Amino acid sequence: MGRTVEILTGKAELCRSIMGALPDWFSEPEVIEASALAVEDLPVFGYVEADVVTAMIALKPHLPDAVEIALIATRPEYHGRGAGRHLVDAAERFAHASGARLLTVKTLAPRGRDEPQFEATRRFYDWTGFVRAEVFPKLWHEDHPCLFMVKPLAGMQPGETTL
Repeated sequence: MGRTVEILTGKAELCRSIMGALPDWFSEPEVIEASALAVEDLPVFGYVEADVVTAMIALKPHLPDAVEIALIATRPEYHGRGAGRHLVDAAERFAHASGARLLTVKTLAPRGRDEPQFEATRRFYDWTGFVRAEVFPKLWHEDHPCLFMVKPLAGMQPGETTL
């Protein structure tokens, strides 16, 4: 069993290491490098098993009401062992502590191709409670349609009232 920790140093190197091990998801070196540079300024959490950071999540606050999962990735040899679920839980805790009411994520939308890795990603988000909200066909690139997903966070926020 592992544990979730906040990553304070070495974020870019960790990002490069994990994304680089996932060529079926992250095949463009410029995307990996841009992600590595971006996570340096974001809150990052890692899932650690036997002193190895097996997975990471980077969060981008869009406060006051939302926190975005900017990146989540698990080393391939650790897929299916629960690290992603633990990291989404950490993202929810972070969002709650920030006062946010929504957790969001952007991922590749279906493009009519046989891409089981991306279908697995979308199923993971479905399984963890995200709702498929909207497709942005050209947000990233016309060949990379963006699926925007939202997860309402449970519980009342301070000062919130019901009707």
